[in-house]
Amino acid sequence: MNETLRLKYLQIALATVGLVFVAQAVATPAAATPASPHCSAAEYRQLDFWIGDWDTFESDAPDGPSVARARVDSIAGGCAIHELYEQNDGLIGDSILSYDPVRKQWQQTWVTNRGSIMVIVGNFKDGALVLEGEVHTRDGSTVLQRITWESKGDGVREWAVLSKDGGKSWTPAFDVLFLKRKAQ
Repeated sequence: MNETLRLKYLQIALATVGLVFVAQAVATPAAATPASPHCSAAEYRQLDFWIGDWDTFESDAPDGPSVARARVDSIAGGCAIHELYEQNDGLIGDSILSYDPVRKQWQQTWVTNRGSIMVIVGNFKDGALVLEGEVHTRDGSTVLQRITWESKGDGVREWAVLSKDGGKSWTPAFDVLFLKRKAQ
């Protein structure tokens, strides 16, 4: 087989493979992810109020500038929630929240592009999800953090407190309001 013919067959093969990938990419978003029968309990839907595309504001300045964008999606057939948080100053946080039916509690595992890792656990109380646990920072320090999420009007409020003394005292860490992102 001459070189020209071999290149022609290679081009056809690559074009065919490319079309298959494009067809799958186009079809995938349109197809609904089937719900897992293993995650059908009501507890798995408790945090669905947070699913969406959000602009994030300081709670005391909801009319001020957005400080971040957060995209929150149901994943794994409804068995978990994924958050991608992109702050305007370059901080990126990525987390998975999931309900553990054995321990009967929620868990969040959060990691940032600045080297922080956090694993917190807890439950819904009075309509709000309250999780607490250790945050390990890049400098090697560990602090306790308690974070609360609650539906608030058209948005979601998330606030946190920190303890550097094992939970004896707590100081505010952040308080933000997620509002549905307007079409750009």
